[in-house]
Amino acid sequence: MGLGSIVGTGVFVSIGIAVGEAGPGVLFAIVAAAIIAMCNAFSSAQLAASHPVSGGTYEYGYTYLSPSLGFTAGWMFLCAKTASAATAALGFAGYLLHALGAEASHLILVAMAAVTILTLLVLAGLKRSNMMNILIVSVTLGSLAIFVFSAVPRILQLEPASLLPSRSGEGGSVKSLLYATALMFVAYTGYGRIATMAEEVREPRRVIPQAIIITLTVSAALYIAVALAVVGVVQSRPLGVLGETEAAPLEVIAQALDQPVIAMTISVGAITAMLGVLLNLILGLSRMALAMGRRADLPSPLANVRNGIPAAAVITVGLAVAGLAAVGSIETAWSFSAFTVLVYYAITNLAALRIPARDRLYPRAFPIVGLAGCLFLAFWVPPTIWATGLGLIALGLFARVVFRRTTVQYRQ
Repeated sequence: MGLGSIVGTGVFVSIGIAVGEAGPGVLFAIVAAAIIAMCNAFSSAQLAASHPVSGGTYEYGYTYLSPSLGFTAGWMFLCAKTASAATAALGFAGYLLHALGAEASHLILVAMAAVTILTLLVLAGLKRSNMMNILIVSVTLGSLAIFVFSAVPRILQLEPASLLPSRSGEGGSVKSLLYATALMFVAYTGYGRIATMAEEVREPRRVIPQAIIITLTVSAALYIAVALAVVGVVQSRPLGVLGETEAAPLEVIAQALDQPVIAMTISVGAITAMLGVLLNLILGLSRMALAMGRRADLPSPLANVRNGIPAAAVITVGLAVAGLAAVGSIETAWSFSAFTVLVYYAITNLAALRIPARDRLYPRAFPIVGLAGCLFLAFWVPPTIWATGLGLIALGLFARVVFRRTTVQYRQ
C-alpha cells in the first residue's frame, strides 16, 4: 500500500525535473528528501495513533494547535494535491502523446480530457481498490526495473567524479540542490496513507514504523536507481533540457537506448501509474473538501452527499484540477505542489510536538527535524511560487471568515 501511494508521478516526472535542475546532484536531493520525509512520516504515525480520525493534519491542527492552523493545513492539502493531480494529468498526456507519436501541442487538451473522464467516473461511484493498487504497482515497478536494467551498461561507465554536482558543470549551486530536494520531497508524500492505517493492522506500534522505514527505503533506492540510469543515458546531453520542455522525460531518455520496446514499456508503466495517481487524488481531494464544507471552512454545499457521493465536492475538485492543468507547465504545477505540501507537513510536525510526553511513541527529534526541514525547503522553490502560496494562505483565511459568517447567518 505504501509503494502504491508513493511511486507514481514522482518517479516518472519529478526525477526528470529535478535532474534538469541539479544534474547528478539529484542523488543528494533524493537522499535528503527521504530523510525529511522519514521524520514527517513518524510525526504522522504518532498523530494517527494518538488521534485516529480521518482528515489528517486538518483534524490534527484543530485538535492540537488552533482552528486557523487546522484550516491552513486543510487548505494547503487541497492546493498541494490539486497541483499534484494536475501534474499527473499532464504527465499522463505527455507519455500518451509520445507513445502515439502525436503532437505535443495537444498536451493540455488530453490532460483536461483525462481529468474530465475520471471525474465523471468518480461521480458514478468508481473507487481505487486494493486489486487495482496491486496491478498498478506491479506494472509500474516492472517497467522501471526493465528501464534500469537496460541502462546498467551506461551506469557502469559513469566515473565517480561525474556524480558530484560541483564537477558536473550543471546543478552545482546550493540553490539548485535545495530546489531539487524540495521537488523530490513531494515524490515521497504518499507515506501519509501508511500512517493512517494504525487501526487496520496488528501491533501498530511495531508494524507502522517498520512499514514506513521499509517503504521509504525501497522508494529512495528505486529513485536513486532511476536517477543513475537517467544520468548514465544522457551524460552526453545537457541535463537541463529534461526539466524545461519534456512532459515524458523517462520515455525520452529510454529512446536514447535505441530499444523501442523499452521506451514503450516505460510509457505503459507511466500511463498506468499516472491514471492511478489521478484517480486517487480526485477521491482524496473531494473527501477533504467534503470535510471542510461540513465545518463551514469551505462553502457548505460541498458537504452535500447523495448516494454516498459528494457530487459538488467531486465536480469542484475536477474543475480545479483541470484549471491548473490548463497552465500546461509540469514544472510550475510540481513546484507549487512542493511549496504547499511542505507547509502542510510543517503543521503536521508542529502538531506532533504538542502531543503529551505520556502519549509519545517516538522521540521529539523526529518532528523537530521534520519541522525545520519543511520550513527550510519551502522557500527554495522559485519566489513567484512561494509568494503565490503565501497569498493563497492569506486568501483562504479571509475566505474562511466569510464562509463561516455566511453559514451562521443562513442557519439563523
